[in-house]
Amino acid sequence: MSGFAGWVGARLGGLVRPLLRRGRRPGLRTAKTTLAAVLSFVLAQRLGTSAEPILASLTALLVVQLTMYQTLAQGVQRVVSVAAGVLVAVAVASFVGLTWWSLGAVVASSLLIGRMLRLGPQLLEVPISAMLVLALGSAADDAALGRVYETLIGAAVAVLVNVAIAPPLYAQPASDALSELSDRMASFAHDLAAELRSGWTRATADRWLARARDLRAEVARADETLGRAEESARFNPRGGVARLVQPRLRTALTGLELCYVSLRSLCRALLDRAYFVPVEEDTVYAGDVRTALADVLDCTHDALCHVADVITASGSADPERAEVGVALVHLQLRRDHLSSLLLVDPHADAGAWEQHGALLSAVDRLRVEVEAAVRAPTADWRPPPVTERQRQAVRRLVDARAAQRRSRRGRP
Repeated sequence: MSGFAGWVGARLGGLVRPLLRRGRRPGLRTAKTTLAAVLSFVLAQRLGTSAEPILASLTALLVVQLTMYQTLAQGVQRVVSVAAGVLVAVAVASFVGLTWWSLGAVVASSLLIGRMLRLGPQLLEVPISAMLVLALGSAADDAALGRVYETLIGAAVAVLVNVAIAPPLYAQPASDALSELSDRMASFAHDLAAELRSGWTRATADRWLARARDLRAEVARADETLGRAEESARFNPRGGVARLVQPRLRTALTGLELCYVSLRSLCRALLDRAYFVPVEEDTVYAGDVRTALADVLDCTHDALCHVADVITASGSADPERAEVGVALVHLQLRRDHLSSLLLVDPHADAGAWEQHGALLSAVDRLRVEVEAAVRAPTADWRPPPVTERQRQAVRRLVDARAAQRRSRRGRP
């Protein structure tokens, strides 16, 4: 029973913990989405777009996203997709009604136009809007205008609600994710040091290399969270906060990503040595060598803990950087001692010389990358400009139509 209770507690903790991280407001996005859906419905009713303007609420529901940039992008894409579908349907309905071949022509042309406009996830909205309007027959013109109006209302309300009520900014979650990544790597180094002091075998080396590879998921999560924070600064009235902390966070993430590679390389070097030594030997490394390497990893643990302090610092973080520097000085001293213990004649034991060199190289790279993770940024950051991809797609479509008309008239 106690085991089941522990399992339930762990599951609930995993669900609740993300909601309680700093910078998160549980239920805020749900409330904003609900409010946008209701307001768009009420506004569309007041304007009389249709008897039941549920499309306005549906648009608002789909447009509200995690960041202001995504919200604007979704809104523009949805309006363009609905307008394109309506235009296609009206053009076809003015000549023919709903038949199997007109339906096929509408779907094919709608998908082609949607791909030319690069509408992404809103691509299917073009043929959907076209088919719904085409099916109405004589009432197509009124339905077409109503559908466009309701889409405009829903998109506009969704954007305004997202701007007016706590525009989402993910600088704090990004800082938390990077701090957690640094702490996770520090714990890994500490636990690996404890394991080395107790002994080292092939099975142990296999297990620790697998654990090192598992850190990749933590690195990917931190990268995704920081990318969301950078995107959330675009078109955001509160984006100055993200622009201020982004250089430090991006520098830290780059260093920690390479720290992960170095830790994995270190574990790989330990594994290679384990499979080089005959299996009948009780341990791979002598006790003094394992203790020296454990001391190196303990210094790595201390340095990575201070990296987390640099990431979460509210000021210049110079005192925290100084602490990292002190830990790295100790790490270098422990590394030199380890090197003296691993010194072998390459002519007498070429395999050991190569494997010890790989181990020391991983330690050196780890020290360099920890130092790089806390380096003070030298340049400011601004969100990248909005892409002109869709604008260029519209321009190409217009130019193609103009060229087609000129060719029909027989003019160059």
